[in-house]
Amino acid sequence: MKERKIGLHEFLDFPAHPVLFAVTGNHDSELSSRVHQHARGQLFGSLRGLLSVGVEDAVWIVPAIHAVWLPPNTLHSGQSHGPFHGWSVYVDEAACADLPQQACTLRTSGLLREAVLRACSWDLIPAVPLPDAQAHIAAVILDEIRDLPIEPFGLPLPQDPRLQRIARALIADPSDNKGMEQWADWAAVSQRTLSRRFVTETGFNFTAWRQRARLMRSLEMLAAGVPVANIAYDLGYSSPSAFISLFRRSFGQTPANYRNQL
Repeated sequence: MKERKIGLHEFLDFPAHPVLFAVTGNHDSELSSRVHQHARGQLFGSLRGLLSVGVEDAVWIVPAIHAVWLPPNTLHSGQSHGPFHGWSVYVDEAACADLPQQACTLRTSGLLREAVLRACSWDLIPAVPLPDAQAHIAAVILDEIRDLPIEPFGLPLPQDPRLQRIARALIADPSDNKGMEQWADWAAVSQRTLSRRFVTETGFNFTAWRQRARLMRSLEMLAAGVPVANIAYDLGYSSPSAFISLFRRSFGQTPANYRNQL
């Protein structure tokens, strides 16, 4: 597979043809992009690592088993957290007419990942339609964008810099069990302000947000084949059964069943 160093801010200025193109990149350090937009629709995700994606006034944290779809001309920004191996597909505006019209998070499928990685190896010529074999793979990618289930499982980041510092620390280490008072002292913010603004800016209270961050990391660990018991202890749960119970309440199935569906 051909590797190309890319940033989330970067996209190729191809004309209407080809209908789509894909790129992949591997980064040992964090990458980020400022707010921008482009005429092509964009689907992007990661094979390793976490992404945060800003769309309008929301920021989502996206684990490796999900992808973000952005319709054409959607203002967005992006940042990876730690080492990152990711991919991106850019779709001609005309081909986006029957694709989701709002930015959303999709649960990726094995079929989509394999088709995207195949597309990343193509040597494309601007303004030239795809050969038939590649056009078939492109059609599969478009079908998957159109039909994959939308996952309302983003993790909104607070806008207040003090709260965002706490949030990013928890993303980096979801197992950190410091209480709200300790986190407030660490970020030089009052506990009352932390509690009130977390709800106002994310829609979740602090405890619920931290649980959501742990669950999102658990999805990535499940996809990587980490045993359920290891996930539970690595993420700071008191026991595997406590983790399994919360996971079932959140997703309607056990971690093992969820992994079997990936």
